[in-house]
Amino acid sequence: MKEAIASTFKSNDTEEWLDTVWTRPIGYQWARLFNHFGVHPNTVTILSMVIGVASACFFVHGSWRTEGMEGLSYNVVAVLLLAWANFYDSADGQLARMSGKKTRLGRILDGAAGDVWFFAIYHALTLRFYFHHDLEFQRLCIEDTEKNALILTLIFYAFAWFSGIVCHARQCGLSDYYRQIHLFFLNGKAGSELDNSVQQQRLYDETPWKGNVVEKLFLMTYVNYTKGQEKQTPEFQRLMQGLKGKYGVVENIPQAFRDEFRSLSLPLMKWANILTFNTRSIALYVSCLIDLPWLYFVFEMVVMTALYLYMRHTHEGFCKQLNNKIGND
Repeated sequence: MKEAIASTFKSNDTEEWLDTVWTRPIGYQWARLFNHFGVHPNTVTILSMVIGVASACFFVHGSWRTEGMEGLSYNVVAVLLLAWANFYDSADGQLARMSGKKTRLGRILDGAAGDVWFFAIYHALTLRFYFHHDLEFQRLCIEDTEKNALILTLIFYAFAWFSGIVCHARQCGLSDYYRQIHLFFLNGKAGSELDNSVQQQRLYDETPWKGNVVEKLFLMTYVNYTKGQEKQTPEFQRLMQGLKGKYGVVENIPQAFRDEFRSLSLPLMKWANILTFNTRSIALYVSCLIDLPWLYFVFEMVVMTALYLYMRHTHEGFCKQLNNKIGND
């Protein structure tokens, strides 16, 4: 059974420990079930989005300090639903590798699933702040509570927006990019999903709107997503251009260079994993269960951003060294 589950991993290098002992085994059982009934991986991804958004509906009313045990129950249900959504997010990729049903839209949908969950959850936490503000305002001795409630909710929303759009999106986007880069040098082009904006823009331009509205809309978003990844990694972009110029096609990159890149990239995979779902979700669960959801945004903006900056600085640093090594000045 362990070997069967391991066969659905992208690679041992890029798997997080918690995923290997918890998420992947459960996701594998779901993948087997879906495979038995012929369910397409994209359908599983969409189900994960629906369940993740449903969790946000319960996070809204999870304040046990104002709602008592009912609020705590809502929190527990929200946590379970988000964990369920994550099992499906694991299962869709495992199912795709198990069944061979890999599609371009599936790759885009899979990358968007987490963003859809957290987009809904951030709005839910803002509504939670507004609906359950009474206790906080009493403590602050704020007069004209209703008027200030709206003002403070708008401030809280701006806080959440910055945390989600500026911090979360960049952290997850770069982490996913670095894992795909690592897989590219580890397994080659066929063993990774390393995309570039030029390629995606071409696909977008060549895809007709008629009969492809959903895919077209997702491709539009994905083009911007890949552009954002490339904008954050100028030294890596120079390295890839230098390798293409020196070796022609990426398949000709010497194995010795691939091994060297892997050895430099491997230590960063643990940080890339921390910046994706598990650590982030645990921080969300804890902050909501203790009824201080704003702590999650502080954690994301301070701790996760510090890890993001360290990871980016380190990756760009060794890419610059490799650029100098191959004479890409």
